[in-house]
Amino acid sequence: MVVRERIKTEALDPNGILIAFGIIFFWFISLFFLLQWDFSWLNPLTYLAILVQMHLYTGLFITAHDAMHGVVATNKKLNHAIGWIAAILFSYNFYWKLFPKHHEHHRFVATDKDPDYHSSGNFFVWYLSFIKQYLSIWQFLLMAITFNILKLFIPTENLIIFWMLPAILSTLQLFYFGTYLPHKGESDNKHHSNSQEKNHIWAFISCYFFGYHYEHHDSPNTPWWRLWKVKEEQIG
Repeated sequence: MVVRERIKTEALDPNGILIAFGIIFFWFISLFFLLQWDFSWLNPLTYLAILVQMHLYTGLFITAHDAMHGVVATNKKLNHAIGWIAAILFSYNFYWKLFPKHHEHHRFVATDKDPDYHSSGNFFVWYLSFIKQYLSIWQFLLMAITFNILKLFIPTENLIIFWMLPAILSTLQLFYFGTYLPHKGESDNKHHSNSQEKNHIWAFISCYFFGYHYEHHDSPNTPWWRLWKVKEEQIG
């Protein structure tokens, strides 16, 4: 408890702001170059680039998520502004629509009132239910308009492979490591959440430490980049 309280009260600024803008910056720079890249399917770097871009998309969502918990910046307006930007860049997700749903997840975790949960436990049914909670017709319209404008200047194949595909793969990454694995099956702890074994490298690569999911629910005011500290404290 002492360690967790210390983690929660450590100054966020400027680290939280720098990390958030770092993710946004690297996502943009990576996408900028990939959309112009004369790639080849025979080049292994093509597949690596898709995975890196997927991971950066996931970082955008995790940044928006942390903003919902008020842990990107201590200034509330700046915190929510960064969260709004990160959410919009992730295929036009609307921050203020995500905000109440995510807090419902924390309040009613693994119940029929939890928008992220599906009692069937079936991966595909649960994933479709999860996606339906957050998609809207406006996202499809905005993505379609943006796609048709960008394809006037950018090769269509690049747009699909490096702009659209990584975003779709990222939803699978977020769902599998951040929702399905942590909340599937029975959990008799107070947060109804499972947590992966301690492995900080894999925890970051898989989903920005959100495999440490019990720790997130136990300390929601801890930013993603400090969750490993909470894991260290939990295991003693």
